Amino acid sequence: MRTFGHNTIDAVPNIDFYRHTAATLGEKLIRPSLSELHDELDKVKPSTADGLANGEEPSAAEEAAVALAAKEAKGGTIKFGWVKGVLIRCMLNIWGVMLFIRMSWIVGQAGIGLTIAVILMATVVTTITGLSTSAIATNGFVRGGGAYYLISRSLGPEFGGSIGLIFAFANAVAVAMYVVGFAETVVEMLSDVDALMTDELNDIRIVGTLTVILLLGISVAGMEWEAKAQIVLLVILLAAIANYFIGSFIAVESKEPKGFFGYSSAIFLENLGPDFRDEETFFSMFAIFFPAATGILAGANISGDLADPQSAIPKGTLLAILITGVTYVVITISAGSCIVRDATGDHNDTVSDTVNCTDAACTLGYDFSICKEGGCQYGLMNDFQVMGLVSGFGPLISAGIFSATLSSALASLVSAPKVFQALCKDNIYPGLGMFAKGYGKNNEPLRGYVLTFCIGLAFILIAQLNVIAPIISNFFLASYALINFSVFHASLANSPGWRPSFKYYNMWVSLAGAVLCCVVMFVINWWAALVTLLIVLALYIYVSYKKPDVNWGSSTQALIYNQALTHCMNLTGVEDHVKNFRPQCLVLAGYPNARPALLQLVHSFTKNVGLMVCAHVRTVTRRPNLKEVSQEHARCQRWLNKKRLQAFYTHVFSDSLRHGAQFLMQAVGLGRLKPNTLVMGFKNNWSDGDMRDVEVYINTIHDAFDLQFGVAILRLQDGLDVSHIQGQDEILTTHEKPAKEVVVSVTLTKDSDSDSCPSKTTSSQSSPLIVRAAAETKCPLSLSDQRLLETSQQFKRKQGKGTIDVWWLFDDGGLTLLIPFLLTNRSKWGDCRIRVFIGGKINRIDHDRRAMATLLSRFRIDYSDIHVLGDINTKPKKHNKLSFKELIEPYRLKEDDMEQEAAERLKAQEPWRITDNELELYRAKNNRQIRLNELLKEHSSAAKLVVMSMPLARKGTVSSALYMCWLETLSKDLPPLLLVRGNHQSVLTFYS
Repeated sequence: MRTFGHNTIDAVPNIDFYRHTAATLGEKLIRPSLSELHDELDKVKPSTADGLANGEEPSAAEEAAVALAAKEAKGGTIKFGWVKGVLIRCMLNIWGVMLFIRMSWIVGQAGIGLTIAVILMATVVTTITGLSTSAIATNGFVRGGGAYYLISRSLGPEFGGSIGLIFAFANAVAVAMYVVGFAETVVEMLSDVDALMTDELNDIRIVGTLTVILLLGISVAGMEWEAKAQIVLLVILLAAIANYFIGSFIAVESKEPKGFFGYSSAIFLENLGPDFRDEETFFSMFAIFFPAATGILAGANISGDLADPQSAIPKGTLLAILITGVTYVVITISAGSCIVRDATGDHNDTVSDTVNCTDAACTLGYDFSICKEGGCQYGLMNDFQVMGLVSGFGPLISAGIFSATLSSALASLVSAPKVFQALCKDNIYPGLGMFAKGYGKNNEPLRGYVLTFCIGLAFILIAQLNVIAPIISNFFLASYALINFSVFHASLANSPGWRPSFKYYNMWVSLAGAVLCCVVMFVINWWAALVTLLIVLALYIYVSYKKPDVNWGSSTQALIYNQALTHCMNLTGVEDHVKNFRPQCLVLAGYPNARPALLQLVHSFTKNVGLMVCAHVRTVTRRPNLKEVSQEHARCQRWLNKKRLQAFYTHVFSDSLRHGAQFLMQAVGLGRLKPNTLVMGFKNNWSDGDMRDVEVYINTIHDAFDLQFGVAILRLQDGLDVSHIQGQDEILTTHEKPAKEVVVSVTLTKDSDSDSCPSKTTSSQSSPLIVRAAAETKCPLSLSDQRLLETSQQFKRKQGKGTIDVWWLFDDGGLTLLIPFLLTNRSKWGDCRIRVFIGGKINRIDHDRRAMATLLSRFRIDYSDIHVLGDINTKPKKHNKLSFKELIEPYRLKEDDMEQEAAERLKAQEPWRITDNELELYRAKNNRQIRLNELLKEHSSAAKLVVMSMPLARKGTVSSALYMCWLETLSKDLPPLLLVRGNHQSVLTFYS
């Protein structure tokens, strides 16, 4: 359709714009991008996905032809409606073998009243789960995978992956359970006519193996054949149920000695209450019955083969629960109204005048009181095949048993591979990808069928499933619990994307359903419930550790966002307290991979403690391409996540570092989650560059103090910046392209330390990020670059035994001491001990040491030694003073050698220059920096890290050049040095 008939590429709303790439119900169309509509026409030449020119759109006939061609190309897959795909499957699975051979026994034990209570309890659980399933299934398009798909897309891959695996396994083992149930019935019939092949156990194995091979053939033949087989089995099952009810109205005198008298109020009243025997209880009856109700996901498990899963799953599942629930209740009342609990089967046990008989059978002319002593073989309590006795045609009940077992086995044999295939397609568990492949027009998981067959056959050959059966029921219940919890969780997260079209659900009812499922698990078998929970927990931990690269918009993400937003808002109403202070660092690191040592060190003391923001000031002279900027931001954040650095990335465009840093310090953060410490790298090459850059660098530090930030500066003697080195730890492009796909231009440069070596620059269209160099452009690194690369990784390694020397010369509130303490709490720095150095006087060394020891003790900070520097004010060595003089010489104003007006003009043009008055005023401070460097070399040359109070310079009085010379002199030729200055507000306290 043209957009209102006008010549524009802007498109009207269309469902095909919202499809996924792999949509099955239609082709995905690409709407015009924002840049195509917004950017200038001469810069952007948009083209649509189908190759139409700008402004042209296909006609309705063309669109229909494309859709038809796509459908034909797909081969016309078979899709089922809600009756054939969901209703029939669910009913066949719920009407299991329990209906014919255990229902009457449960009525005898629990009585009509409690049996109905058991059925209603089970139905409540399944109905709530059915409502929850309907809500999830109608909250968007449902693909194949059944319970796994519903849970994983709601709660995320951790829960979905763990439940998906055990749910698929449970269905595979359920095949064996149902087939063994069928085989046992066949073998019992063979035994009655003395036609056993070997012995009962081996005959079960033989019949079971042949049966599962037949079922595999039906399944592999395709879903259409499997669906036809299910219909045939349903017809037989319905005929068997009808046969029972017809027989219950036909009272035959020959059946009376065996306990069947037809409908009688006396029998009904006698069977209304319970008569538990052999230590059975209400809950044991519930445990025996409930597995009969666990087939409600049979339709959802083939969600990928349904024509309209959103409509089919709710209608088919809920109607199946209603029909089967009513059937169980009616059969309970029927059996309890026409069959007595005990019967001898003897025609001679009639009532005599001499016997005091009060049972219901007595009123009908029979005396079965001898059964109280045991030994009777008939009646509700003694004959599992009593429904065959009641029925009009007994063999049809056997056919019903066969139908119930085979239909359930067939449904499980189809469900397990479908769920497993969906799980493998998502690559939750690496190594299982081979089972994701499908074959034929219906994408049949043939490999999954073979795997399910092998698992089922293994358990069939065991032929003893009394131990594994309760675990399987618990696996199903765990799935139901998580489906219910998914609805509660999604509702609690209040995500705008949670909009199910099925409205008949309630978050609290779903939560109650989840709790009920967990309770039922323990009621059925407490140790099996524990095993199930442990397996789910183990798989959950594994998937959480592997962190699969998927994003399904789960309710977990939505709830985390809600909680984060709520907590951020709550924090804004609470004043900061010194006990809760934590360093929240704004790290001026450039691109995240440009200064790895800086990020690794800061990460060591902020991980799980404080905020870390990797900030990048981009100096530009023209307007940047904002689209590329957004993509670049996402790449940098992905790199941080990949390296497991708990940090946020942000960048800002500015005309200078200073202005960009000002923007960042004022704008970065959210409420209390706001940086309070600026971390920078030392400007190693400051003396070789433009002194205006030094002016900007020093003024950035002053700005941080003005904004009440603490400041930390890290210096490594080999430097921090590794961005110029090819092939080092690179940030990949948006689609993680391999090296050969990155466009690079190669030029030859002459390096002083090596032969001619190609260096690369990115093409004009690629990001200025460090990109992966192709193999042919690699060349040997210079010695300095090799040292730099090795140094850049030093904080990534475990530090081993050593010391962190803290030169706490000035009280800045305690930040200089807090950072080393946080470092020693990390495993990488755990073997390092803190040594504290303080300034003092020679005649008070012991007093100053005791005072500092008392303070550290009250702060509860462990240390190995305290050094009081009594000679801190001693004059520095002559050659060191001479070196300092040579260092500052190029930056002096030398106003005595020129006229005052010329000196003032030069100072205004180059404010970083050092005046003679300034040198004289700060002579003592100059000497102190020189002397401190001498002491650092004397005491801390072997330290793993030196953390030192950073000298302050009065803004407007100390020139940038002189301040930079102080920092240079203080920190040169030393181990890794971190200069720290807090904002002079306490960050440590000894009060509780």
